[in-house]
Amino acid sequence: MPGWVGRHGVRLPFAPPGATEIRLALVVATLAAFLVTYLSVRGGKQSVWAYLTFGYIVAMLANVFIPHVPASIVLHSYTPGLATALVVNLPLMSWLAARAVREQWVGGWKAVWFGVAVPLLLAAGILIVFGVGAMA
Repeated sequence: MPGWVGRHGVRLPFAPPGATEIRLALVVATLAAFLVTYLSVRGGKQSVWAYLTFGYIVAMLANVFIPHVPASIVLHSYTPGLATALVVNLPLMSWLAARAVREQWVGGWKAVWFGVAVPLLLAAGILIVFGVGAMA
């Protein structure tokens, strides 16, 4: 991704992150996903952890369409992560989200709220990590 940012950074709507910021954001997001998923299993259905996991699933599903697919179309270039987003995240996260609702791990307006709030908080967190890494 750092090479891609180097080629397309001037066309991005924000200051492009460096390799350190990108790696830091990916490590933090991955560790958070493992921790929240583990706590979800321990907490069980309808726990706050189950709702946080559901929100994370929705965030990864939304990540297919923001920014991977539009960036590839607008920039007429492969965007790093596009293949994973389409081949892994789109089908797997769709299945996991549907299963979480069907098996009543989450439900109702609370699922909707977490499905909106968690992706927005993750996006804000990523921007913060990019900013902290840029200051280092």
